[in-house]
Amino acid sequence: MGARIIDGRLVAAEIRGEVKARAAKLAAKGIVPGLAVILVGLDPASLSYVTAKEKACAENGLASFEVKMPAETSQEELLAVVRRFNADSRVHGILVQLPLPKHIDEKAVIGTIAPEKDVDGFTPINVGRMVLDEPCFLPCTPAGVIELIKRSGVPTDGARAVVVGRSNIVGKPLMNLLVRKSVNATVTICHTGTKDLALHVREADIVVACAGKPGLVTAEMLKPGCCVIDVGVNRVEDPSVAKGYRLKGDVDFEAASKVAGWITPVPGGVGPMTITMLLANTVDAAARISGLEA
Repeated sequence: MGARIIDGRLVAAEIRGEVKARAAKLAAKGIVPGLAVILVGLDPASLSYVTAKEKACAENGLASFEVKMPAETSQEELLAVVRRFNADSRVHGILVQLPLPKHIDEKAVIGTIAPEKDVDGFTPINVGRMVLDEPCFLPCTPAGVIELIKRSGVPTDGARAVVVGRSNIVGKPLMNLLVRKSVNATVTICHTGTKDLALHVREADIVVACAGKPGLVTAEMLKPGCCVIDVGVNRVEDPSVAKGYRLKGDVDFEAASKVAGWITPVPGGVGPMTITMLLANTVDAAARISGLEA
């Protein structure tokens, strides 16, 4: 029997319905949740992502404020825009699209965002609150992974979870979220220094692959019936398709789906959740800043 496919598009649509209803409730009280997105340079992937965010805002009752700046923009010019949005009462969430040009200090920019408007959950204050399990904005992709697991009925209490990858954006936050009492998993985080990756993964009830290496996790590594969440989105050359490439996750999906109990596809798994959780965070921010229930 094959794995149950966790359809990120369906889960995201369910959450967006909740977000839209909450946004409408705030709008009826005179508060329209506003998201400001700042893009520096014209990286095609970033531009596409920003466009998708604008569309999602429009479809779910959020206002969108966009600033596109040339790649030559100075750090001080970018910080000035961030500060302007910090002071703008129409804006409840601020997102600076990453990566930034190399001459700009990413940490300095993120650190300038007002914590109450940090809907990406990247400022040191929100990261600290996350670690302490205090109210805060959670990073969108890790938060989306937790929602996929919970809403798919995957047992987590006492489960052994293995996170493959230790990035500040996905791996490390997931480690902190999985160990929370609300999830209650026992967590191991694996990385490039891990000896015998297969040994650790084979013990896992929940595997989250977020290393950015196509096909890293194979079927032979998996415990039968485990839950596999594939965060990886890698471009792999494929001359048989018009674009010349296809998207492949960090997991060997075809083989793994015959062993796992649950599995996310790439694309269509974790991907749709990231913008969805950004919308949810923005509505949360609007409610907190305005002091109104949503």
